[in-house]
Amino acid sequence: MTRAWRPLVAQIGAETYMTLRRGETLLLTVGIPVAFLVFFSTSHVVSTGRESSVAFFTPGILSLAVMSTAMVSLGIATGFERGYGVLKRLGTTPLGRSRLLAAKVATIFLVEVVQVAVLVPVGYGLGWSPAGSGAGEALAAAVLATVAFGSLGLLMAGLLRAELNLAAANGLYLVLLLLGGMIVPLAKLPGSLAALARALPAAALSDAFHAALGTGGAVPVEAWAVLGAWALGAAVAASLTFRWE
Repeated sequence: MTRAWRPLVAQIGAETYMTLRRGETLLLTVGIPVAFLVFFSTSHVVSTGRESSVAFFTPGILSLAVMSTAMVSLGIATGFERGYGVLKRLGTTPLGRSRLLAAKVATIFLVEVVQVAVLVPVGYGLGWSPAGSGAGEALAAAVLATVAFGSLGLLMAGLLRAELNLAAANGLYLVLLLLGGMIVPLAKLPGSLAALARALPAAALSDAFHAALGTGGAVPVEAWAVLGAWALGAAVAASLTFRWE
């Protein structure tokens, strides 16, 4: 391994260890998604139409897992690190700022792999049998969504004080959860609200996952367009406004 890679690999290991050892992070990224999947798939408190509960909620909760990790977990942790001066100090080490951000992004993908490894067997155990074989499409949608949500998290973390960022990230999480088609089908929302929801990255991701991992249909072109636009726009906004201290 070259010297240039050693600081990055070491930081990825440190970021992953710190992420997985935080109880509140594990609750947000694994505990809550598993609890939601089990509860909504077995209680039938939300009507999913002709689709079985577990067939609807498994792709939806996988979408929720991506959002919670990429936006909330990354954004809140980075906001407090910036507030405490950790980012400033790490940015002046041989690691450098670019590799520090690369390590954070790599950590998000590693945590998402853990989430998939936990949620997919739970879904199968509840009776999930995906009609589609769109693993490649689901992976592409997850990558775009991770960039979009991660950039939104960094955007808030770089602009807001740590405490305000905490409130903003959790508030946005709840809004996107309700409007994302993850728990409540978009067809059940009022027309104007459903139209607004479909312009948001959460609904685009859940649409993509429901198609690729649920119904077996093609991922809607609109979902790709929305995910791509949010990934590009949020990444540019975060890069232009992020402050290290």
